[in-house]
Amino acid sequence: MKEQPTTPLPDTQAGKDFKLRLGVAFGLIVLAFGALAARFAYLQIDQHQNYTARATTNRITLIPTPPVRGEIVDVNGVVLARNYPVFSLELIPKQIDGKIEDTIEALRAYVDISEADLKRFKKFRAEYRSYEKVPLKLKLTTDEASQLAPHLYRFPGVEINARTFREYPFGPLTAHFLGYIGRISDKDQEKLKEEERTALYRGTTHIGKSGLESYYEPQLHGNPGYQEVEKDAHGDIVRVLRSVPQQSGQTLKLALDIRLQQEADRLIGNRRAAMVAIDPQTGGVLTFISKPSFNPNLFLDGIDSETWKQLNEDWQRPLLNRVTQGLYPPGSTFKPFMGMALLESGKLKMNTIVPAPGAWSIPGSTHLFRDSVRRGHGAVNLSTAIQVSSDTFFYRTGYETGIEKLRPYLAEFGFGEATGIDLPNEYRGILPSPEWKEKRFAKLPPKQRQWHPAEMVPVSIGQGYNAYTPMQMAHALASLVNDGKVYRPHLVKEMLDYNKQQITLIEPKPTRQIPFKQEYFEYIKNAMRKVVGPGGTARAIGGAPYTLGGKTGTAQVVQIKQGKTYNAAALREQHRDHAWFIGFAPVDKPKIAVALILENGGWGATAAPLVRKLMDYYLLTLQGGANTAMPGDQGAPGSNPILDSEEHIIPLQPASGFQTGIVPASGVSAP
Repeated sequence: MKEQPTTPLPDTQAGKDFKLRLGVAFGLIVLAFGALAARFAYLQIDQHQNYTARATTNRITLIPTPPVRGEIVDVNGVVLARNYPVFSLELIPKQIDGKIEDTIEALRAYVDISEADLKRFKKFRAEYRSYEKVPLKLKLTTDEASQLAPHLYRFPGVEINARTFREYPFGPLTAHFLGYIGRISDKDQEKLKEEERTALYRGTTHIGKSGLESYYEPQLHGNPGYQEVEKDAHGDIVRVLRSVPQQSGQTLKLALDIRLQQEADRLIGNRRAAMVAIDPQTGGVLTFISKPSFNPNLFLDGIDSETWKQLNEDWQRPLLNRVTQGLYPPGSTFKPFMGMALLESGKLKMNTIVPAPGAWSIPGSTHLFRDSVRRGHGAVNLSTAIQVSSDTFFYRTGYETGIEKLRPYLAEFGFGEATGIDLPNEYRGILPSPEWKEKRFAKLPPKQRQWHPAEMVPVSIGQGYNAYTPMQMAHALASLVNDGKVYRPHLVKEMLDYNKQQITLIEPKPTRQIPFKQEYFEYIKNAMRKVVGPGGTARAIGGAPYTLGGKTGTAQVVQIKQGKTYNAAALREQHRDHAWFIGFAPVDKPKIAVALILENGGWGATAAPLVRKLMDYYLLTLQGGANTAMPGDQGAPGSNPILDSEEHIIPLQPASGFQTGIVPASGVSAP
């Protein structure tokens, strides 16, 4: 068969278009492959190190190990806040087959899982990574743990692990200064984020909420450890590369002796009261009582709503820390400080005699300000006026001197300012002044905002606008009897770091010196010594085998109308007078200064015997007696802190020469 000759395509317009499209397509293909090649070169060459680092990060993960919280012990090493082990039910979401909800439902056959447990689990699950252990039930009972343990093989990703939990062995006795810890809330999370401390709390479920637990939170908490693990492409852990151990928190050793705390509690009984004792030579707090109190152990795992409601609605206010947040008129316990102000201002000399009748009125006024003694005291000097607690003596001298002149001298004792004790939310109290009144009553008409000279009359005897905490009164007393050397009150005496095997002591250093004449300090102290002697308002507590001084005080809660007589029986209990007593001993070199208020307790003389008995126990039994073990001492403390932050400023410096030392293996040694 003869082969036909090939006929070339005619050079038509359609042929030209086809060739053009073919060329464009080929060009685009070449361009695309060029772009891919360029991108490949960029990723493999230019970004090689960056992606290698990312791959390593995805492969290597850090799993945190929460630290053990530091303990709090008294001056003799008796444990006041301790940790104890419990079993915790925890889930690892990444390792659970099927739905987590189904696994939880199956676990209910062995463990009681409440709605609160589920709510907390959901919150933790949102915050934790899928390969981290998320607590489902924080405390398993022994029965629950023993029932579930043999069946764990049926639940991949479910573990029973040991955790430590907080306990306060002395319960209400230490609640108001120790405070308590609680579950980390959203507000706590926000604060940790602001302080850039979130990473330190990975795996941690609780945080300090109040008291020392809150104030020293950074030191008590410690530092978490971690496991460095390798994961595969599915996120499963292949192996543990290395482990870094956690560092337990430090131990707080207090100046307080729990035996003195127990004695103070026994003396007060069921009264509503606040008592605080300070070592004037160091500022160390020896006892700290606020009654009624509450059980801090109720708050550890979330207090139930009914109990919370009862505590908040109780008219006796057990949640109120009366020592640092209870504001009261000081009554006649204010008079020794008024006396110092009158002397330093030049209004009085030590031998100045002033009339002290049964009643006194402002010149030109018919209103009578009566003395607590109807017949008065004749004419007396300042020392006798303090001894017999003459009201009219101070009415007259205070009014004639005026608040503007006296206030600077009174402020030297810390009135109207926080003492700086190492506890959060301390109240400042009120030392009145014209400026204070103008600001306080800013919404009132101008005339009602102005300071009137007559307002100084009740202020002169510790009434009127005066309002101070028992801690302020104890601090002022300690500064007075220590001849003007001011120490900041502090509960913590030592901070023990068991990780570094170091002890940091707090060296007592005066924060300042009150610039008053030494002879005036001696004069007022001797006047206060006469208060407990013949003719004094607290003569009933005289006769101690050591020298002591003090001052009674009766603070009005409601004002009695002119011409009326105070009748406690006719008033509701909440409206009866408060009973105050401040005391110190020995007079020459005081070792203890005490402030006590009995709410609605009547005359100050009723508070004086309780302070005397506390001093007896401290000076005669504890100072001279043997160290005896206390109930609740469960062995050596764990570990704990230092405090120096802008939020909580404490001018207590570590003692030079005593910053380091080996901590005995058995725990804290007795002093």
